[in-house]
Amino acid sequence: MCLAVPGKVLEIRQRDGTRMATVDFGGVHKDVCLEYLPDLAVGEYAIVHVGFALQRLDEESARQTLALFEDLGLLEEEFGDPWEAAAEQGNAGGEALGNGTGAPPGARSTADAAREAQR
Repeated sequence: MCLAVPGKVLEIRQRDGTRMATVDFGGVHKDVCLEYLPDLAVGEYAIVHVGFALQRLDEESARQTLALFEDLGLLEEEFGDPWEAAAEQGNAGGEALGNGTGAPPGARSTADAAREAQR
């Protein structure tokens, strides 16, 4: 399944003449094309589908949607487990990290981060 997911713009830059951003999707950072929203600014939220920011979104709606997606397991389905991916990339030698889950010791899940952000 391919979702349209809300994300927060962290950084904007030009790449090969195209306006691009690093966008945070509840802890997962991806490069996103901003050509459909040329006035989107750092700190704002947008709905992103297949790598393109399509519509501006207010922060509260974005947080609620991310929390719902996380509770339903849709973020992991869409992006994979970021801690597992980081463990695989940084641990090519096959050693176990921290608590044996692949996450660094004391790491929070994206669900925990989303709930904390809502408080």
